[in-house]
Amino acid sequence: MSNPNGSGWTSNPAPIYAPRAPLPYAALAGVRTRRITAILFDLIFVTILCVSIWLVLGLLSFGILWFVLPPLFPFIAFFYNGVTISGWRMATPGMKLMDLEARLTDGSRVPFINAAVHAVLFYVSWMFPPILLISLFADEKRCLHDILAGIVITRRA
Repeated sequence: MSNPNGSGWTSNPAPIYAPRAPLPYAALAGVRTRRITAILFDLIFVTILCVSIWLVLGLLSFGILWFVLPPLFPFIAFFYNGVTISGWRMATPGMKLMDLEARLTDGSRVPFINAAVHAVLFYVSWMFPPILLISLFADEKRCLHDILAGIVITRRA
């Protein structure tokens, strides 16, 4: 970036990392347990949604699409998490039931791309379950997929 007078680079670039104040204890109380319960609810919701779509599309195509539809679950889970977390409630239905919300680390709403990447990283982390133990040692009870997506899961205020 150049100065308005065109003399080269600016002398004071914006800081890349700005530390922020830690979240209050009440915002993180019981988050891990609530997240596990929310995940179970969300898996049930996504499974019901997938089976419903699979049956409807299979019946409408007289069974022809049943051979093509098995990868339906990851596709629906991707959009389910992306749309619901980036939506106005800032939570999946399971998170809403457990009184949780997702925000970026700066406190703003989560855009769709971050929410979708968060979902993909979450499902990939299930292939390596010890990665989920990082939340026991990380500040703000964040899992690795939360850290990489730049998301913090907190209790609703």
